[in-house]
Amino acid sequence: MTARIHDTAVQPDITAGVQHIFKEVYAGGVPRRTLELMHLRASQINGCSACVDAGTTSATKAGVGAEKLLALAAWYENPLFDDAERAALALTEAATRLSDRPGAVTDEIWAEASKHYDERQLGALVLMVAITNFFNRINTTLRVPAGTKWD
Repeated sequence: MTARIHDTAVQPDITAGVQHIFKEVYAGGVPRRTLELMHLRASQINGCSACVDAGTTSATKAGVGAEKLLALAAWYENPLFDDAERAALALTEAATRLSDRPGAVTDEIWAEASKHYDERQLGALVLMVAITNFFNRINTTLRVPAGTKWD
């Protein structure tokens, strides 16, 4: 795979805005491990190799063990994931797969997430899904390979 953009210096600077969003996400009170699992799961669904690569590194740094990382694609029935993580991952998958069905983020999915997270935390969860999907779409469109570091 060959990257479609070669001169990253001429690209629009989105760093400041993105950093502000990440600051709000990480200040939202959701455990960092959960946020990193969400990022990685959405990236797996979207087939973003750059984000899967970066997400694996970030999740590991946040304390997610190798066994849990390897089981993430099948989190539904795996006892490694607690109920709060399952609720966050269900929300992640539904919000990432919006085109799969009308009303993808069902009332049941939202209610389950609401059992584990307060409104500030729910906002952080939604922001994490949104920013992940944002990056997934940029990276897959531009064919950014895994391991690429943008300056």
